[in-house]
Amino acid sequence: MTHATDVIVVGGGIMGLAFAWEAARRGRRVTVLERSDAARGASIRNFGMVWPVGQLAGERHTAAMRSRARWLELRDAGAIWAAECGSVHVVFEEDEARVLEEFTEQAPGLGVACDLLTGAEAARRFPAIPADARAVLWSPSELAVDPPRAIAAVAAYLVAAHGVDIRFSTTVVGIDMPAVTTSCGQRFAAPLVIVCGGADFETLFPDVWAASGTRRCKLQMLRTRPQPDGWRLGPHVAGGLTLAHYAGFEICPSLLHLKRRLAESLPAHTAAGIHVMASQNEAGEVILGDSHDYDAPLDPFDSEAIDDLILAYARRILRLPDWSIAARWHGVYAKGPDPVHFTAEPQRNCFVMGSPGGAGMTLAFGLAERWWAARAAVGHG
Repeated sequence: MTHATDVIVVGGGIMGLAFAWEAARRGRRVTVLERSDAARGASIRNFGMVWPVGQLAGERHTAAMRSRARWLELRDAGAIWAAECGSVHVVFEEDEARVLEEFTEQAPGLGVACDLLTGAEAARRFPAIPADARAVLWSPSELAVDPPRAIAAVAAYLVAAHGVDIRFSTTVVGIDMPAVTTSCGQRFAAPLVIVCGGADFETLFPDVWAASGTRRCKLQMLRTRPQPDGWRLGPHVAGGLTLAHYAGFEICPSLLHLKRRLAESLPAHTAAGIHVMASQNEAGEVILGDSHDYDAPLDPFDSEAIDDLILAYARRILRLPDWSIAARWHGVYAKGPDPVHFTAEPQRNCFVMGSPGGAGMTLAFGLAERWWAARAAVGHG
């Protein structure tokens, strides 16, 4: 028996759900095929940050802001918890402060809302910020969601509100358009198939993977116990290392100097690709991370030394009532070469949607909306 539908989405992580939601919003019958019993990959192993401030001005920042609107739509529908928390970059060195000044000067012309505060000003507004910081960049645009709960809730919302057929524990092993075959011999068919498998699209289309320039990245993260007495972190917190990580700050003329100085003064952090950030979920737990290990064999064992480097830097840029660590984990995501979004069409009307390089929570909804809008513009609806 073949199960027929309008659109098949392979992968039930944030990218798959985003493309399924946009299809359903356009009146399509949608079936999502997810190999695990629930989303288990990069979509649930992240900070839960919706992070427009770090995105490259232009298409990526626009996609991030559209994603932000979609997350708030889900919140307002009662589907998820999402906090309009904003973010701060807390810096202590003169060259870091210079980058923040340059970013703040250019931001209005790029449509990015932000303010530059002194450490004392930021400490009065946000209890986690050290008053001795040299400068603090405040951005109001960022959101916090709780990844494991949010991904499950979005899937449930698509089923209940849009009639999306989500099949968990269903592993796709072959695509020969318009047919999709699973490991248990089930057959599905649709005139449009969208593959959102993160790093795992290599299994279905190894030639596309080999030609794509996509890289795998392993990262390590930690989570504290719930903070006592209902204490809240407030905004997401990042530091000077983050300025060297996110493309949004590449507009700053002095960034290259800062990157060189960080490589010299923090060689262990640089070698491990560490830039330290913190967010807080609905339960009051603070998520800390992360490291970046590109292209190397993905070691299944995590490094305590990397966790120690993350924690040491985190203790400099923020204050927590309780630093007790309740959980540690690693994740793996795929990063394509396209600065906006890698896509491929290995078979007619079968599209591979690459991972947005560790920014799925920030970009997925916006990228899906943009892709579907582009199809409609050329008459494909």
